[in-house]
Amino acid sequence: MSNVWDDLDLLLDSPSSLTVTTNTRGTVKDKANFKVDEDVSALRKAIEGLGTTEKTLIEVLTQRSSAQRQLIAKAYEKASGRKLVDDLEGDTHGDFEDLLVALVMPPAIFDCQEVIRAIKGAGTTESTLTEIFASRSNRQIRALSEAYLAETGRSMIHDLQSEVSGDYGKALLILAEGKRDETTNVDTAKAKADAKALYEAGEKKWGTDEEKFIDILCHRSVPQLRQTLIEYKNIGKKTLQESIESEMSGNLEKVLVAIVKCVKNTPAYLAEKLLKSMKGAGTTESTLTRILVSRSEIDLLDIRAEYKKLFGVTLYSQLESEVSGSYGDALKRLCGQDD
Repeated sequence: MSNVWDDLDLLLDSPSSLTVTTNTRGTVKDKANFKVDEDVSALRKAIEGLGTTEKTLIEVLTQRSSAQRQLIAKAYEKASGRKLVDDLEGDTHGDFEDLLVALVMPPAIFDCQEVIRAIKGAGTTESTLTEIFASRSNRQIRALSEAYLAETGRSMIHDLQSEVSGDYGKALLILAEGKRDETTNVDTAKAKADAKALYEAGEKKWGTDEEKFIDILCHRSVPQLRQTLIEYKNIGKKTLQESIESEMSGNLEKVLVAIVKCVKNTPAYLAEKLLKSMKGAGTTESTLTRILVSRSEIDLLDIRAEYKKLFGVTLYSQLESEVSGSYGDALKRLCGQDD
């Protein structure tokens, strides 16, 4: 399992979802010959008739792009005088309802709702915060931040400050600013110096200088960090990820490892999260929903490919055996065909 993370040779040429500008690796695309009125009347019939026709809801909402779903939601409200989200909430339930509602929200608002859910109530769901802030691009984080302000009237950073603390909090708050360096050119000398600084802050000394790790991993650009990972492997006996895993613990270790994994290969990181959400007793549906919805127009094809490479089974077949009913059907439609 670890070998995918140790193979640094392929690193410099592979594209990164963190810096990607065109989303050509999604499973969901704009539907050709899209007719918003036809979709609206099909949805109304499915919702207003006797008993809900889940099949129609799945067919329409998983097979249109997010932009098209926004148009459907607007037209639906105009035609019926009701919000599509409200009707879905009233007419479906459980994980299936959560998935459909997620599909109808613009991506930044869905991310925003996930962050709100992670910090609401007793205890904070750090794993959700870590996954979102480590795997999103600056642009996505800024859009999420704006959505948060519009939704709550408060700054997201301000709310996070009261929820996360210590070194983990420091790292997360830097990520949540969405200001990672975006230059694409690599300064090899700087990568060597950073690798040396990290080595001296961790493996080489008694105790760890966490601040140094946080500063370098949360600020440098993706291409720069990729070079740093390679330089680090040349100095130390371990990869940077292995050093972090042996030097640190708890949520700080988790967020720094997540950053390193996303810098190397965001789809492989998310494929691992999907496996974990389905393994063991019970399925973590919220993670399944979040990843499949939020990546369906970005890199879900790559996530599928990594899943098969890492675990020897297809994501589709795993969904088939782990989730059932309308919820399972909708997830499989988002996933696209079996590889």
